Amino acid sequence: MKKTILSLTLVTLVGSSAIANPNEKETKEVKTSESTVTWKGYKVGGSHTGIISLESGALEFDGEKLAGGQFVVDMSSISATDLEGEYKDKLDGHLKSDDFFGTADHPTAKLVFTNVKATGKNSYEVKGDLTIKGSTNPITFDLSVYGDKATATLKVDRTKYDVKYGSGIIGTAKDKLIYDEFDLVVDLQM
Repeated sequence: MKKTILSLTLVTLVGSSAIANPNEKETKEVKTSESTVTWKGYKVGGSHTGIISLESGALEFDGEKLAGGQFVVDMSSISATDLEGEYKDKLDGHLKSDDFFGTADHPTAKLVFTNVKATGKNSYEVKGDLTIKGSTNPITFDLSVYGDKATATLKVDRTKYDVKYGSGIIGTAKDKLIYDEFDLVVDLQM
């Protein structure tokens, strides 16, 4: 009788722990050295592209479903990849200046997921708070997760973050106009 009660107790404990494990939340740290953030800014008559380094990041999963995430970007790493030499140095310096991202006073930008909604097997609509240059605003974007990889494309309105240099809203000459929105293409490795 004692063996039967002990066996039933063990089966109950093992069974309940096996049921609980699939629903545990798991945080997967992003491999920052293997992940990329590519930016593309547009202007009348052309565009510029470049990269920004991730300082840290993680995605949170509830079982196999994405449940949250948080990222910090090293803004002082912003760099153009479509130029070389003097022109690259000038653009990189200008992007780091107070005209754009003011990296001396605002060395990082941050994205915190506030809501994640599945839109398909591996696809999600993500709402989050994006902080750039000390200003925080809501942003919505699509993110796909495939195993240990995730990808997203974000469209950011720079004027919401007090990055207004060359913006059409302050009367810039038409040939110097820089579009208010820029793109971020994010490829994450976990």
